[in-house]
Amino acid sequence: MKRSSKPNRGYQVADQIQRDLSALIARELKDPRVGMVTLNAVEVTPDYAHAKVYFSLLRGDPEETAAGLNAAAGFLRNGLFKRLHIHTVPTLHFIFDRTTERAADMNALIARAVASRAKEEGEP
Repeated sequence: MKRSSKPNRGYQVADQIQRDLSALIARELKDPRVGMVTLNAVEVTPDYAHAKVYFSLLRGDPEETAAGLNAAAGFLRNGLFKRLHIHTVPTLHFIFDRTTERAADMNALIARAVASRAKEEGEP
């Protein structure tokens, strides 16, 4: 059984894809549906055939942005070909990441609970 000389290679490739895609989207993508996008994570299949790219938004419509990013996936992949030094550049699949949104909702719930408890304790 042959062991890979670089066991973290997949993570390194995913990290490089994330950095390069961030730059490509910010500098070269002109689609009006794609605004201020933050790439949160990239998951690459072991054979590098596909990459799930998780993104969040400061403002805008997640579905429209995902449509814009997925429509530009071929253009972005071509940009990655020029930057990455790997044999196979993955097909990109953009997915809206609701983690930030859920965290904000959770913080709001906690704040309401704390305010409600403080109000109850303040009343006789």
